[in-house]
Amino acid sequence: MKEVSRWWSERLEREVTVARWGHWGVPVLLFPTAGGDAEEIERMLVIDALGPLLDAGRIKVYSCDSVAGRAWISKQHSWSYCSLLQERFDGFIRQEMVPAIRTDSRSPDIEIVAAGASIGAFNAVAALCRHPDVFTTAIGLSGTYDLEKLLGFQADERFYFAAPLLFLPNLPDGPQLERLRRRFVLLAFGQGRWESPEDSWRMADVLGRKGIPNRVDPWGQEYDHDWPTWRHMLPHYLGQLTA
Repeated sequence: MKEVSRWWSERLEREVTVARWGHWGVPVLLFPTAGGDAEEIERMLVIDALGPLLDAGRIKVYSCDSVAGRAWISKQHSWSYCSLLQERFDGFIRQEMVPAIRTDSRSPDIEIVAAGASIGAFNAVAALCRHPDVFTTAIGLSGTYDLEKLLGFQADERFYFAAPLLFLPNLPDGPQLERLRRRFVLLAFGQGRWESPEDSWRMADVLGRKGIPNRVDPWGQEYDHDWPTWRHMLPHYLGQLTA
C-alpha cells in the first residue's frame, strides 16, 4: 500500500513530497541519495526488494525529497547557504517528518529506524546522532560521511552541528550522549567501484570513542557504490534489526 503526501514547509520554503509504503510495522525513514526525491527508492526497485518485509507487516517505509542534498551537489549555491539548508532540513525531519510518521502510525511516541545510502547514509546517521530521543537505529549503506572532503569546502558553525564526524568528538556527557549509548549504528559498504570504505571506518571510530554501539560490515569487491548493492543490503539488515 502506497500513499503520497505533499505540503508546504515553512522551514524549507518549498513544497515537499513524502511517500509511504506498507500498512503496519516498525517505521523506517529511508533517506534518498543526494539528488533523489521521495519516490526514488521505488524507481530504483528498493521497495520491491523490501516487499516480503512490507507484506509481512514488519516494516513501514517512509521517504522524503533530498532537499539539502540537491543543493549540495548542484554547485549553484554558496556553501554557507547549503549549510543553512542542511540545518533547516534537520529541523524539517524532526519537526515535520517525525510527527507525520507518528500520526500515520497512530502512536505519539513510536521510535523510528533511519536508513540511507551514500549521502542518504550521512542523513540517517546524523538524524540518529542529533535526535536519539526519536531514532533507535541508523543503517548507513556505502556512507559518504565527510562532505567537506567530497565537495571541497570548509565547514561553518551550522555544518559543524549537522555533521556527526565533527560534533560527536566534542559532545559532552549528558542526556543526548546517554541516549546515544543505548542506540545502534550499522555501517555497511562494498569494496567495489566508487566506494569509500575509509568514511565508514572513520565514522565507526568516532562513534566508538564516545561509547556509541556500532558495527562495520565490509562486503566484497563485487559490491559497487550503486543501487544493486543497496537493494541487496537493506532487506538483509532490516530483516535482522526488525525481527
